[in-house]
Amino acid sequence: MSLQDATEPEDEGESRYDRMAEGYARWWGPVIRPGAERVLDLAAPAIEAALARTRTPHVLDVGSGTGTLAIAALERWPALRVTGIDPSGGMLAVARDHATERLAGLAGRYATEVAPADRMPFDDGSYDLAVSSFVLQLVPSRLAALREINRVLRPDGMFAWVTWQRTERAYAPDRIANEVLDAAGFDPPEPDARPGDVASPASAAQSMRRAGFHDVTAYTAEVAHTWDAAGYLAFLTQFDEESLFAELEPDERRDIESEILDGLARLPPDQLTLRLPVIYALGHASS
Repeated sequence: MSLQDATEPEDEGESRYDRMAEGYARWWGPVIRPGAERVLDLAAPAIEAALARTRTPHVLDVGSGTGTLAIAALERWPALRVTGIDPSGGMLAVARDHATERLAGLAGRYATEVAPADRMPFDDGSYDLAVSSFVLQLVPSRLAALREINRVLRPDGMFAWVTWQRTERAYAPDRIANEVLDAAGFDPPEPDARPGDVASPASAAQSMRRAGFHDVTAYTAEVAHTWDAAGYLAFLTQFDEESLFAELEPDERRDIESEILDGLARLPPDQLTLRLPVIYALGHASS
């Protein structure tokens, strides 16, 4: 099983993410939300300094997806303007719906644009700040995306982001589900090669410097999310491997789900907690 976004060619990924947008928001969004929203803590000093100068900062959310960062930023700082880009129109449609629900009269301060991170339809120096969460592992060229972000930021504008750090860390619920499916005659999914995950904070910082950013810092942290047995089974059958389970005969599905649930129920709580390393990075655009 894969509990992270698979790296795909952009045209394939766009249609895939259009199809999965609602499920992504429901099932994967809560897993990554705390880690994503920490990006706003990195951006806070720059945002608050701009607000103190009586300016209305314009923030770019790169890979806005279902709107996690954009909506949280506007809830925290209602005076902002936020533009979110994403290659998936389906994801942005969900984001706009969520903004209407959560932001009420502020929803108009969140604009969206279907666009890739490495080819944005904005003039040089259009934004005061930029943020991004769990996106730069997916782009065809991280360096190209970083250069484009640097281009659309105003001189010395800040960019803060988080992405997955490369890891071979195993997750016990995945192992149990794979063993049950294997015994039932289904080949477990091939592990994701995940070439886009960042090797280290030093690598993230070097990429930013190569793209023209200065005063760069980067560090490692962790995203942790605890399921109970029933919750993980629902995630697996209704999102992560939904298409596989949808094709099973009712009796077969019931037996497989029961066996997976029994195995999950025997795990101690710490093994039901998904822990994944992430990298946070921060820098300022070229003058």
